[in-house]
Amino acid sequence: MDQLSAIRSFIEIADRGSLTRAAETLDLSRAMMSRHLEGLERWLGARLLHRTTRRVSLSEAGLEALPRLRQMLELAADLQAVAGAHRTEPTGKLRITTSLSFAVSCLTQAVVDFQGRHPRIEVELVTVDRAVDLVGERIDLAIRITNRLDDGVVARRLASCRSVLCASPAYLKRRGRPERPEDLKTHECITHAFGARAEYRLRRAGRLTTLDVKGALSGNETAVLRQAALAGAGIAMLPTYFVGDDLMRGALVRLLPDHEPESLGIHAVYLSRQHQPQPLKLLIDFLAERFGGDIAPWDLQPTAPATLRSAGRSARR
Repeated sequence: MDQLSAIRSFIEIADRGSLTRAAETLDLSRAMMSRHLEGLERWLGARLLHRTTRRVSLSEAGLEALPRLRQMLELAADLQAVAGAHRTEPTGKLRITTSLSFAVSCLTQAVVDFQGRHPRIEVELVTVDRAVDLVGERIDLAIRITNRLDDGVVARRLASCRSVLCASPAYLKRRGRPERPEDLKTHECITHAFGARAEYRLRRAGRLTTLDVKGALSGNETAVLRQAALAGAGIAMLPTYFVGDDLMRGALVRLLPDHEPESLGIHAVYLSRQHQPQPLKLLIDFLAERFGGDIAPWDLQPTAPATLRSAGRSARR
């Protein structure tokens, strides 16, 4: 019996709760999956699964064996990587996920550059507007922009995500420009649909203010909010990594610059620090180098049109 293949099959069955779905994932027949499972149970001398016509569930022995078998599989992958490190390029496939806006503006180019260094590492980039289950959806790495991370995951902070309040010139011409945070209550505010409350969290001189806002339009993806702001629907809070060019060319105007929206962390999130596959470690280190530093690379560029910056300098003379 190929014990590593049998262990891989058992882990996939445990994760998916079904021999059929596990077989489809591994591109094996159901009969082969059954043989792998039976062989592994003979090798361990214990029944690992309770099987009925409708479902499978882990036995007590299976529950105890599962984390150890995961470690064995990870260790085997590490040994293979170490053994081949001196004679081959890093090889493997990574499944990573992030939001559409961050993928489009930052991550895709970073992945392409990473693969330029390591052409034998394949990457599947999945864009979603939610925090995915890393185990259930077979995700090796998630890039999450949040200050609230789930328990049970490992995270490495890559950078800070700053945001700006902004609106189109057409909207400001129609509705006027807010001068104080309280003025936002009388404006159309485009908000993110994730969460129970529509609110903006603004910080000035170390003090955080939370404002309830309202508007006729909300969305669950940053790209939608940006497009709505460009179309003149109202004021939006948008990340600088996504709207820097819009601010530079004057398509969006920054508002209340003395009241900065609460900064969020950009994190590389994965399941374990131990027995980390070499391709994953290389990618995390690459992203930390690409996005890290006291100031994120996209915030090193000015975000006001040249005409506005010149006008500002003239006003201060």
